[in-house]
Amino acid sequence: MKLAAMALACLLLVTVWPQDVDSMSLHVSSSRCCHSFVKKKISLQRIRCYEDISSTCPYKGVIFRLKGGNETCALHMLGWVQGYLKKMKPCSLKGK
Repeated sequence: MKLAAMALACLLLVTVWPQDVDSMSLHVSSSRCCHSFVKKKISLQRIRCYEDISSTCPYKGVIFRLKGGNETCALHMLGWVQGYLKKMKPCSLKGK
């Protein structure tokens, strides 16, 4: 009888666990924040597109997606960053 109760408890945990993990991962992916920022100006030719950092983050900035596949963060208040944002398009959802 104890084995049946243990199996039932495990089955209940397994059915509940994926729902919690999925909802948690959706929350994390929708609020991307940067914790470090580039100090030097990046060449415009190296940047493919940009993505705004979540408004819930402590610093206002952008994530630049580079042509090599890397990403880097820059503070929005910098003059060169504001100039680049006027010249380029945001990243599409397909590029994520």
